[in-house]
Amino acid sequence: MRTEPGTHLFFDLDGTISDPELGITRSIQHALRTLNREAPIRENLRFAIGPPLRQTFRSLLKSTDESEIETAVSLYRERFSTIGLFENSLYDDVPEVLSSLVEAGYCIMLVTAKPYPYAIRIIKHFGLMHNFTSIYGSELSGRFDDKGELIAHILHTETLNASSCIMVGDRVHDVRAAHCNGVRAVGALWGFGTREELADAEFLCERPEDLPAVLSGLA
Repeated sequence: MRTEPGTHLFFDLDGTISDPELGITRSIQHALRTLNREAPIRENLRFAIGPPLRQTFRSLLKSTDESEIETAVSLYRERFSTIGLFENSLYDDVPEVLSSLVEAGYCIMLVTAKPYPYAIRIIKHFGLMHNFTSIYGSELSGRFDDKGELIAHILHTETLNASSCIMVGDRVHDVRAAHCNGVRAVGALWGFGTREELADAEFLCERPEDLPAVLSGLA
């Protein structure tokens, strides 16, 4: 096992390991239409890939009514848990990159705002479980929707030093969550975040296949 800083890698899921755009956007559209609300076209819902789901529906519904928000979340999950979960595809080279990082001695954990039951089903669906020492996600109740809180929980639970950890993710939420816990971040430019959005990350990475070299630079 590596002992220098950067031993523990926190990998985001959506937009970093896989492209979930179809499943997420179609499930959001399903929820809105069921509520008799106008559903934006898929391209206008890309902003919703990454942030907490309740936050997304507060914005789309322009509502602070928690009952309405929870109804929208339930309708979303009605479709996502059976269909949308699998409207998802791995990014090129991700399985090979994960395997190479494990072989290099990194300890890899999945760290996602997606609820744990969905996250683990997706990782199992893609046959990637053997690459991860732990799977961490939010709870269906909304606990750990905030990725900063989730990372703090992981550091405490796993008794990790923040300096030994690196977050790999494609949205500003990943970078901010990492930095508020003293963890460094690599911005995954192959996902949904722009170069400008990820500008505060210690490094930016164009393609999954470039990740091992970028991580070596952070070690």
